Amino acid sequence: MSRPVRLPGGDLEYAVLHEVWTRGEATTREVYEGVGQPRGVVYTTIAKVLDRLYAKGLVTRERAGKTFIYAARRKRQVVERARLKEALARLLNPEVRPAMANLVDAMESLDPELLDELARQVEARRRSRRGS
Repeated sequence: MSRPVRLPGGDLEYAVLHEVWTRGEATTREVYEGVGQPRGVVYTTIAKVLDRLYAKGLVTRERAGKTFIYAARRKRQVVERARLKEALARLLNPEVRPAMANLVDAMESLDPELLDELARQVEARRRSRRGS
């Protein structure tokens, strides 16, 4: 059984992890320049965020002289799926049916074609479960 994915804790942690995914590997300075500077976040905060991501097992780090080089430990798809599951669990519980109706309404208001895509995805999942 696989271990549950620990998730980034908020927008800044997610932005830092996204920067590491985008670069493949990055130093604290590179992440700071890509995420911290544009947001007005100080270098030490970016370093602390990278430490938290490391503690959560979302990134690896390797010492290179006086700095660390960080790389993603979890694939983006795995983290994205876990984030979506968590968000849906919060959204849909405890009243699943009314929440699903609201979700469908929201999707339709964003783009009516999303409903058609959702229907195709649901049908494809049903076919794969039946083995067809």
